[in-house]
Amino acid sequence: MTDSKLSGTTTIIVLGASGDLAKKKTYPALFGLYRNGFFPEGTRIIGYARTKLDQSKFHERISGYMKTPTDDIKNQLSEFLKQCTYVFGQYDKDEDYQKLNKAVEEVERCDKHQEKNRIFYMALPPSVFIPVAKGLKKYVYSAKGINRLIVEKPFGMDLDSSRELGKALAPLWKEEETYRIDHYLGKEMVKNLLIIRFANVVFGAIWNRQSIANVQITFKEKIGTEGRGGYFDEFGIIRDVMQNHLLQILSIVGMERPVSLSSEDIRDEKVRVLRCIPPVKLEDTLLGQYTKSEDGEKPGYLEDSTVPDGSTCPTFAACTLWINNERWEGVPFILKCGKALNEQKAEIRVQFQDLPGNVFKDSPRNELVIRVQPNEAVYMKMTSKLPGLSMDTVISELDLTYNRRFSDFKIPDAYEALILDVLKGDHSNFVRDDELDAAWKIFTPILHKIDHDKIVPQPYAYGSRGPASIEEFTSKYGFKRSTQEYNWPER
Repeated sequence: MTDSKLSGTTTIIVLGASGDLAKKKTYPALFGLYRNGFFPEGTRIIGYARTKLDQSKFHERISGYMKTPTDDIKNQLSEFLKQCTYVFGQYDKDEDYQKLNKAVEEVERCDKHQEKNRIFYMALPPSVFIPVAKGLKKYVYSAKGINRLIVEKPFGMDLDSSRELGKALAPLWKEEETYRIDHYLGKEMVKNLLIIRFANVVFGAIWNRQSIANVQITFKEKIGTEGRGGYFDEFGIIRDVMQNHLLQILSIVGMERPVSLSSEDIRDEKVRVLRCIPPVKLEDTLLGQYTKSEDGEKPGYLEDSTVPDGSTCPTFAACTLWINNERWEGVPFILKCGKALNEQKAEIRVQFQDLPGNVFKDSPRNELVIRVQPNEAVYMKMTSKLPGLSMDTVISELDLTYNRRFSDFKIPDAYEALILDVLKGDHSNFVRDDELDAAWKIFTPILHKIDHDKIVPQPYAYGSRGPASIEEFTSKYGFKRSTQEYNWPER
């Protein structure tokens, strides 16, 4: 799936290097790649941001989230930090980009290779995407090598703003140079979806409307906005999670077999299935907003001082999508996501049809569950005989729990996996421009209706399962919760 692996001198420039994303995700991922030997030889990293920091303060800032459990790893971190430098400057001043370019050229002179490759990672808010993209292209773009631009979500607020952003970037950066990062596409179990679906004949035979009753894709967070409500309120849970992370997972669950594993063939199929999904309807939507916890210890969303008074911004959403093609006609895909819920998890739950003529009357439906996080696992819920002299049945599972089956393997961080893909030139796990367009077409009408009509979300207590009507909502689309008690075994 590799398109163009880098050779020669490589410099990674992190824009927004003093921010939260950079210190919590970008630099720890870069360190992980460095210590596992995945960087091209002589790779250097330059941070750029508006904050005035000297090198020691910068190193202290970016190393705060890097785990160093052994002396060897501490030594590797020390060596890694020697490769990291920092330049401060504004995002709208030509002379500051010229200063950044000089800093890049300075580190490039230390290497004998003629090819000078540059990777630009924009760990930035979307408000500065366009001026930064222009400044980089005009003053810091390499004329002697490969250039790649990594862009973080959100990619606009709706279809029109996404297209405006795309039109502004297109004259500056070619599509093959642009990597729109959605970190869920770097998660191990999401990457495993292609293999589960297309390398196992058993799933190929039952992956259709004849066998599957419904599909649920769920994202749950235990924490609320925790003082970031002002930022979150601009976007809401649908823009923050559903339109990107969950829809990307849906596209892989629902896509047809690609012609090959090339990045374009995979993305062609994802776009094809997204184009079969009509816009989400209000009657297929449930919105919620968390209130104070039942014990009174956790504040409600509106009690966050950064949230505007009387905000109707949803912190929970469930939307049912329909794929109008031969494979999936009539099968509901229920996407659920929310903050301040009872647990932290992301999973895909495929519930199969009832067994026709079943002589075991109380046996529940089979379910294939793919646990994305935490405790990565794939398991099939099935009915088995309860050991003993009776013919009673019990729910059990065919279980592939990663931390038991692959105990000697470390599952890489999603950002590590995706930055490595950028180094390889592999676009498979990044969002293409027409894919982004198709995604916004699905959600823009409902987002505009929610924003314009100020639809009041249903309240739910911090730490609960969500709005009280969520069970009724999922059962409306044919999801059947088993009446038999089922306990997922302790791992």
